[in-house]
Amino acid sequence: MITAYISIGSNIDREHYLPAGVEAVAQLADSWRMSRIFEAEPVGFNGDNFFNSVIEIKTSLSLATLQQSLKNIERQLGRPENTQKNQSRTIDLDILLYGNVISECSPIIPRSDLYKFAFVLWPMSELCPELVIPGQQQTIAELWQNFSPQQSLWPVE
Repeated sequence: MITAYISIGSNIDREHYLPAGVEAVAQLADSWRMSRIFEAEPVGFNGDNFFNSVIEIKTSLSLATLQQSLKNIERQLGRPENTQKNQSRTIDLDILLYGNVISECSPIIPRSDLYKFAFVLWPMSELCPELVIPGQQQTIAELWQNFSPQQSLWPVE
């Protein structure tokens, strides 16, 4: 079993698509847990606010199979195949970490979003504060403590 961390986000009908995405990702796992849901302003474009979370899964899927499965879920939930990076979306599923794997080809693991976005790092700090990112020295909690968010972010009640 491999422990993988997947970021999930939606800003189109987010009350529908975020839970649908979580349910679909959970089907890929032997077990799973999830951070709280956070609301975040979009980064790099004007649009509705996102709901974001991070899901930790235990899976026997290979990295390539997990990546393809997540892309299939995105298509099933209405995300066009060639969606641009900075635009609204029904669902966005990205592998942040996959065990201790470091990959420099697609998908790039650890995903750089861990170092750039509060909507990834805050939920990760809830799920696994003592985890050290492969190839790094600091824990997730230390990264979060030293992070300066560039966007507004708050837990959804």
